[in-house]
Amino acid sequence: METFFQQIINGLVLGSMYALVALGYTMVYGIINLINFAHGEVLMVGALVSWTFVTVFADSGMPGWLLMLLSLIVAIVVCAALNFTIEKLAYRPLRSAPRLAPLITAMGMSLMLQTLAMIIWKPNPKPYPLLLPTEPINLGGPVISVTQCLILGLTVVILAGLMYLVNKTKLGRAMRATAENPRVAALMGVRPDMVISATFIIGATLAAVAGVMWAANYGTVQHSMGFLPGLKAFTAAVLGGIGNLAGAVVGGVLLGLVEAIGAGYLGDLTGGVLGSHYADIFAFVALILVLTLRPQGLLGERVADRA
Repeated sequence: METFFQQIINGLVLGSMYALVALGYTMVYGIINLINFAHGEVLMVGALVSWTFVTVFADSGMPGWLLMLLSLIVAIVVCAALNFTIEKLAYRPLRSAPRLAPLITAMGMSLMLQTLAMIIWKPNPKPYPLLLPTEPINLGGPVISVTQCLILGLTVVILAGLMYLVNKTKLGRAMRATAENPRVAALMGVRPDMVISATFIIGATLAAVAGVMWAANYGTVQHSMGFLPGLKAFTAAVLGGIGNLAGAVVGGVLLGLVEAIGAGYLGDLTGGVLGSHYADIFAFVALILVLTLRPQGLLGERVADRA
């Protein structure tokens, strides 16, 4: 039972990071019906920018928590500028094009960002410094680290903030109006281009937070680190109901739990034929099952939450 509860904790942490990325996917899709496959690479850029900042100021004498906070702010600024530029240069000219065109562009942008990151930061994995206390918190058997507590707390706070933003603010109303009908929204005084750019910036902020937390939790960064989390976060968004904020979080947490529990017991269930390194298959098995049995996702898609 101790192993089971430990895997539950690990699954919640992993699922929270998937949820942060999935929220970015679902917000962009809710506005312009685009799957931004470069979103995982924005996570990667955020992690590498944070690593660069931390490395440069490692000997400054700043406390670890302050160094992480400042590196997170820098990562958010860089990722927001990057996503704003991607939307303006790569996606905006293709809004009236067939849907396949922006999809292929998003894939191309993903590969381009990976290549640029490999050139700038080199292809070798880099250790991410330990900035927060490493002493685990004992929960009566299972343990959890300070970094993992931070990840869980940030996910809850960010989801609450996004729900308030979408449902209670002027920008949120503009997002919902643009998601319903951009042309009619423009006639009512909404600026769809500004709303879409703001959505991409918010999505980049979420990806930057997820990237820094991913690096801090696993202790390594590299140019290809964003591809698999991005793909799994997209799976989580579909699982929960893409276009639905709460659905993205539910999908991410469920996917993380399935993956962690599966990794813990896969070897026993298969008699040692499959080990924990096959855990990635659970994400795609879940995607196939959801698309087959409930294509709209577990929570469906509520129009009011599409932003």
